[in-house]
Amino acid sequence: MTGRTGMRRSAATGTLRAGTRRGRTRGRAVAALALCAALAWGLPPTAEAAADGTPVVRLSAKEAGKGGSLTVTGRGWRSGALLTLLICGQNMIGGSNSCANADGRAVTTDAHGAFRRKLPVAEPPKPCPCVVHVATVTGAAAVADVPFTVAGHPVAPLPREATAGRLAVLTPPRLTGSSGLLTWFGAPAQRELTLTVGNLGTTPARDPVFRVGTSHGVFAPQWEEQQWRGTVAAGKRARITLPVELPAGAHGDYLVSLAYGGRTLAEQPWGVGRPWGVTLFWVLLCVVIPTAVFRIGMALVDRIRPHRPDRSAAHAAGRPPGARTKDRTNRTNRKNRTAHDGSTDGPGTPGDSGGLPWFSPDTAPSTTTSTERPTSKGSA
Repeated sequence: MTGRTGMRRSAATGTLRAGTRRGRTRGRAVAALALCAALAWGLPPTAEAAADGTPVVRLSAKEAGKGGSLTVTGRGWRSGALLTLLICGQNMIGGSNSCANADGRAVTTDAHGAFRRKLPVAEPPKPCPCVVHVATVTGAAAVADVPFTVAGHPVAPLPREATAGRLAVLTPPRLTGSSGLLTWFGAPAQRELTLTVGNLGTTPARDPVFRVGTSHGVFAPQWEEQQWRGTVAAGKRARITLPVELPAGAHGDYLVSLAYGGRTLAEQPWGVGRPWGVTLFWVLLCVVIPTAVFRIGMALVDRIRPHRPDRSAAHAAGRPPGARTKDRTNRTNRKNRTAHDGSTDGPGTPGDSGGLPWFSPDTAPSTTTSTERPTSKGSA
């Protein structure tokens, strides 16, 4: 009895274990199917993939030929960030010059920092190994590279490091300095790129030559070689400072890149304000020039129009134009009164300008009081 009971218990235990294993197998199969379905539909990776804060990028295909397209999805980026998607050769160790910039795409992340964008497959100017390069355009710099194979594109070994030493950035770069008054009127904005680098190689780096590039928007950087005077010994670090200058009148969001030995070491965004002094100058110019032309035109009109003596004399004397007419009227009235006073109503001598004197009745001469006696007729 005891043996049969033990055999039954063993059989039951084996059945339970077999059922448990089948349940686990089914659970794993369901999870695998769900993951495959998510990848097939191009869903973004799970939140656990970006739990450490590093942006994550996934591709719908690992290989495609020229003329095709692939879907790029990402998660863990800054919300509302503008990103650029490029296919680059040589693992982008030569910067954006090794990328197919003309066929790149731009995308803006959503409120959760995720995005989904189709990218056409194009052949980069450099041979593979290739990557899909995703980087931020504005704000804090963030970069992610995913390996990708362009079918039919040539493959070549990565270029060897031509310079001595292997430098790496140890501290985030900073742009120091400020703009002066001349920059407000369109002068070139100037800054200094300061960062700490370390030599990870076995040989010292003497007087290393860096490449400093500035780019605006989605355009490729404009590189300029600058030599730093000094030596970075193997296993040591050094603080370097390189000048950065933009063209005259430049404004907007720029990106400063630092490259060494064919590799991009650091990127730092730079926001440049608009030169409002130039705008103010043009506004004043548009107001002053029409006013000056108007004044010159009025002066020419005053010289060309006919001359009026009466009006000119009145103006020269500092009297209003109506005073001249009033004076003329007064002179006419005075002449009329003079002519009236000089006229004769009785007998007088012709040609006399003055009138007869006025006498009172008592002083008027008479014939009875006259001393002269009339001459008698016939008397001598």
